[in-house]
Amino acid sequence: MPDPIPDTPDIPQTADPGAASLDAFARGTLADLDARALRRRLVETARGPGPAARRGEHALISFSCNDYLGLSDDPRVIAAGQEALARYGAGAGASRLVTGNHPVLSALEARLAAHKGKAAALVFGSGYMANLGIVPALAGAKDLILIDALGHSCLFAGAQVSGATMLRFRHNDIDHLRDLLSARRARHARALILTERVFSMDGDRAPLAAILGLAAEYDAWTLVDDAHGLGVVEAGARAPLEMGTLSKTLGSYGGYLCASQAVIDLMTSRARSFVYTTGLPPASAAAALRALEIVEAEPERAARPLALARRFTARLGLAQAQSPIVPVLVGGAPEALALSAALEARGFLVVAIRPPTVPAGTARLRVAFSAAHTEDQVDALAQALIDLGAGQAGR
Repeated sequence: MPDPIPDTPDIPQTADPGAASLDAFARGTLADLDARALRRRLVETARGPGPAARRGEHALISFSCNDYLGLSDDPRVIAAGQEALARYGAGAGASRLVTGNHPVLSALEARLAAHKGKAAALVFGSGYMANLGIVPALAGAKDLILIDALGHSCLFAGAQVSGATMLRFRHNDIDHLRDLLSARRARHARALILTERVFSMDGDRAPLAAILGLAAEYDAWTLVDDAHGLGVVEAGARAPLEMGTLSKTLGSYGGYLCASQAVIDLMTSRARSFVYTTGLPPASAAAALRALEIVEAEPERAARPLALARRFTARLGLAQAQSPIVPVLVGGAPEALALSAALEARGFLVVAIRPPTVPAGTARLRVAFSAAHTEDQVDALAQALIDLGAGQAGR
């Protein structure tokens, strides 16, 4: 019989010798962020129904949510998630390569692939995790990655992890992209172009047809991040690599890649953020699948966010919206925070976006429109901004 395990002796609680310097670093960094109006804080906010929000006792109309079609609280989407939750449980248990593939995720991937006109799809834990896995699976130290200067952080993160040579091309500047490809392509084994269909902070669209033409000319592969276009403004050219999220238009959570069967098979073995992480919960996949079915069945819902965004830009005298995202440029971070606070006092939640999310000197309000908004709510927000002196109509 083995010896009994001895009692654990009391361990005296002594100060961690590294804690003081760690806390000093954190406090000093926070003070610097405060001084530049760049510190982020979590604010308790209840969402729904629709675009409604509440902070404490203050009722608000939110224009800061990416739920473009209002599907996150659609009863049909909720019911699909609830049914999967009751049937399959709360979590996936482990990596899909360990526990086995799940029928709900397979059904979602098949529907996503068909929606994008691709042979196959693969679901990831989030859009950020998707790009962290996709890009390094395709490019390495001998390769070249060209990224639009205003591309999402996760595109840059994936490129950095890959170890490839990474160059930025000026935002939506086809001539600059051509110059970089002409000067650098021959030095590298493979080349990958990363862009977005709809840019998350500016709301404008990439010139995809021109980018794909250059990619063909220089034997480069193009990845399009469609996080903010899926289901609302995704018409037009399709890239060989179409990735996006399930957490915006589809109102659920997760990320995906649609591509050829060979590319998806490669990701299943090489994308580390897929191989080494727990699979997406079945309830999230079931909710996204039902939402995608609604998107395809209700085109009038999909058209509404852009129509509302254009109503808003017309009222403010801004350039016509290209997507459900409209930036109201302010400039300085303190001024953007002040304008956001003034709108909140009037009953609108429109969060200020500051560096490093956007370039220095371009702090803004990012106004996001949903099919759940009413025309009266859009008009009221526009009038509030005019009253506060924002937008061309307020100057």
